[in-house]
Amino acid sequence: MKTIVGWHVDIEFTEDEVSGRTRAACMVRLPDGTELRAHGHAKRHPDDREQQRVGEEIAAARCLNELSRNLMKKAGGEIEEVTHIPAHLAM
Repeated sequence: MKTIVGWHVDIEFTEDEVSGRTRAACMVRLPDGTELRAHGHAKRHPDDREQQRVGEEIAAARCLNELSRNLMKKAGGEIEEVTHIPAHLAM
Protein backbone atom coordinates (compact mmCIF):
# COMPACT_ATOMS: atom_id res chain seq x y z
CA MET A 1 0.00 0.00 0.00
CA LYS A 2 1.35 3.42 -0.98
CA THR A 3 0.87 6.55 1.06
CA ILE A 4 0.61 9.72 -0.97
CA VAL A 5 1.64 12.95 0.72
CA GLY A 6 1.55 16.39 -0.84
CA TRP A 7 3.03 19.70 0.14
CA HIS A 8 2.11 23.01 -1.42
CA VAL A 9 4.55 25.88 -1.72
CA ASP A 10 3.07 29.37 -1.98
CA ILE A 11 5.08 32.06 -3.76
CA GLU A 12 4.12 35.74 -3.87
CA PHE A 13 5.83 38.38 -5.96
CA THR A 14 6.34 42.09 -5.48
CA GLU A 15 7.55 44.03 -8.49
CA ASP A 16 8.93 47.54 -8.64
CA GLU A 17 8.86 48.66 -12.26
CA VAL A 18 10.86 51.81 -11.54
CA SER A 19 13.87 50.03 -10.01
CA GLY A 20 13.48 46.83 -12.06
CA ARG A 21 13.41 44.70 -8.91
CA THR A 22 11.31 41.62 -8.36
CA ARG A 23 11.03 40.07 -4.91
CA ALA A 24 9.62 36.66 -4.09
CA ALA A 25 8.40 35.35 -0.74
CA CYS A 26 7.70 31.64 -0.43
CA MET A 27 6.25 29.47 2.30
CA VAL A 28 5.61 25.77 2.83
CA ARG A 29 3.48 24.37 5.64
CA LEU A 30 4.66 20.92 6.69
CA PRO A 31 2.45 18.12 8.04
CA ASP A 32 3.84 18.74 11.54
CA GLY A 33 2.46 22.31 11.41
CA THR A 34 5.83 23.97 10.85
CA GLU A 35 5.88 26.84 8.37
CA LEU A 36 9.16 27.51 6.60
CA ARG A 37 9.58 30.84 4.81
CA ALA A 38 12.22 32.26 2.51
CA HIS A 39 12.84 35.20 0.18
CA GLY A 40 14.52 35.76 -3.16
CA HIS A 41 15.06 38.65 -5.52
CA ALA A 42 15.99 39.60 -9.05
CA LYS A 43 17.13 42.91 -10.50
CA ARG A 44 16.87 43.76 -14.16
CA HIS A 45 19.93 45.38 -15.71
CA PRO A 46 19.00 48.84 -17.02
CA ASP A 47 20.01 47.84 -20.58
CA ASP A 48 17.77 44.73 -20.57
CA ARG A 49 14.25 44.92 -21.90
CA GLU A 50 11.45 44.37 -19.38
CA GLN A 51 10.46 40.70 -19.05
CA GLN A 52 8.31 40.32 -15.96
CA ARG A 53 8.17 36.52 -16.19
CA VAL A 54 11.97 36.20 -16.25
CA GLY A 55 12.34 38.33 -13.12
CA GLU A 56 9.73 36.20 -11.37
CA GLU A 57 11.48 32.99 -12.39
CA ILE A 58 14.85 34.18 -11.09
CA ALA A 59 13.39 35.52 -7.84
CA ALA A 60 11.38 32.31 -7.33
CA ALA A 61 14.42 30.12 -7.99
CA ARG A 62 16.45 32.01 -5.39
CA CYS A 63 13.55 31.86 -2.95
CA LEU A 64 13.10 28.10 -3.41
CA ASN A 65 16.85 27.60 -3.06
CA GLU A 66 16.77 29.29 0.34
CA LEU A 67 13.65 27.33 1.27
CA SER A 68 15.39 24.05 0.41
CA ARG A 69 18.38 24.98 2.62
CA ASN A 70 15.98 25.77 5.48
CA LEU A 71 14.26 22.42 4.99
CA MET A 72 17.61 20.57 5.03
CA LYS A 73 18.56 22.41 8.23
CA LYS A 74 15.26 21.39 9.85
CA ALA A 75 15.69 17.77 8.78
CA GLY A 76 19.26 17.75 10.09
CA GLY A 77 18.10 19.08 13.45
CA GLU A 78 15.47 16.36 13.69
CA ILE A 79 18.06 13.69 12.91
CA GLU A 80 20.38 15.10 15.58
CA GLU A 81 17.58 15.09 18.17
CA VAL A 82 17.23 11.33 17.74
CA THR A 83 20.85 10.26 17.14
CA HIS A 84 22.64 12.89 19.29
CA ILE A 85 25.26 12.94 16.51
CA PRO A 86 25.84 15.92 14.21
CA ALA A 87 24.06 15.40 10.90
CA HIS A 88 25.92 16.25 7.70
CA LEU A 89 23.36 16.52 4.93
CA ALA A 90 24.53 17.36 1.42
CA MET A 91 22.51 19.27 -1.14
